[in-house]
Amino acid sequence: MSLTLPAGVALPVTASALVLAQQPGNGDNGGQGEDFGKSSPVGFLVLILFLIAVAFLVRSMTKHLKRVPASFDDPPAEEQPEAKQPEATAEPEKPEVAEKPTKGPSATKAN
Repeated sequence: MSLTLPAGVALPVTASALVLAQQPGNGDNGGQGEDFGKSSPVGFLVLILFLIAVAFLVRSMTKHLKRVPASFDDPPAEEQPEAKQPEATAEPEKPEVAEKPTKGPSATKAN
């Protein structure tokens, strides 16, 4: 299979390719002037600040990853009965104290 163009189409295609491939002749280099590619001190400062921020983020992520458990699987069957023991270690119920009935205005006075 060959990729040749018919004779009637080849001339317009090659002519348009030559026109499109030419550099503009009006002095515009597409934004690539004399200072293209040069960095300023402000750009260098911003780059340094980004690198410092990334260093702090990596440090924080490392601390958080150390807290992650080795496995998220359920504990083995031997440890499950121990997990249910907090019901037995709960605080014992306190007996209710009956309130004394009060009569008259002297019962409402505070000491």
